[in-house]
Amino acid sequence: MTKSEAWDYAIGMLKVDGLTPTKDFQEYIEKEKRDEITVDDIKKFLDKKYKMSETTT
Repeated sequence: MTKSEAWDYAIGMLKVDGLTPTKDFQEYIEKEKRDEITVDDIKKFLDKKYKMSETTT
C-alpha cells in the first residue's frame, strides 16, 4: 500500500463516521504524500494543536 493509498483509506474511515479532517490537516497530509514532511511532523502538528496544556494547582 502506498502512502497515498494509506491516507486515502484513513480519510475514508473518518468519513464513514461522518468526520472530515481540517483543511490544515489535509494540507499536512498532502505534504507527507509528496515527501515534503514526515509522519513525525504531522504528529508534532497534531500534538501542538490538540494537546491540552498541563495546569498546576
